[in-house]
Amino acid sequence: MSLLARQAGIAGVRIRPVSAAELDALARGLRHQGIVAIAQVQPLATDIDDVLDDLEARGEAALLLVLDSVTDPHNLGACLRTADAAGVHAVIAPRNRAVGLGSTVARVACGAAETVPYLMVTNLARTLRHLKDRGVWLIGTDDRAGGDFHGVDARRPVAWVLGAEGEGMRRLTREACDECVAIPMLGSVGSLNVSVASAVCLYEAVRQRMAADRAGVGREGA
Repeated sequence: MSLLARQAGIAGVRIRPVSAAELDALARGLRHQGIVAIAQVQPLATDIDDVLDDLEARGEAALLLVLDSVTDPHNLGACLRTADAAGVHAVIAPRNRAVGLGSTVARVACGAAETVPYLMVTNLARTLRHLKDRGVWLIGTDDRAGGDFHGVDARRPVAWVLGAEGEGMRRLTREACDECVAIPMLGSVGSLNVSVASAVCLYEAVRQRMAADRAGVGREGA
């Protein structure tokens, strides 16, 4: 019995051996590597106010990721995977300039598409203004920005705002940010892939918050 099967049995998951043909049918043409899980979908938040209200009730500072014009499903899947690992409360994207949650995104996200709310909004600039009204500090990343990346206080409620590689954030998105910072680039490459940049930004917030917790410094909730 495989390690995965043993772990599933320990967790109380019923295991049913089937033929390769039945696995192929269940996977609907996707690569399944010899196992398919049938699970009930757990509902995720569909509104940013629901997310912020829940955080406020728990006294927890928001950590959000905003993706402007990210249309590559591999990039989105990688961003969602990082967001889950970093404890992000929601990922926000514009409805008309972003990729949706398809099979490629789900596969690259390795389960994070089912755990991190992905909120697609009609008007991103308006949503960003609403986040500011709710006390969330908007930090944009821009290669041309003069802000100090390491000077950002990410212990407070924050949303990291990233644009697609090459184009970056749109003008209205950039103007909505409270501050813009650049990730230090010390080599010959001029920019990072958006999924890598999101990991750098989110884990700077994780680092600061873990340090504050160890020092016994409270964080203001959203």
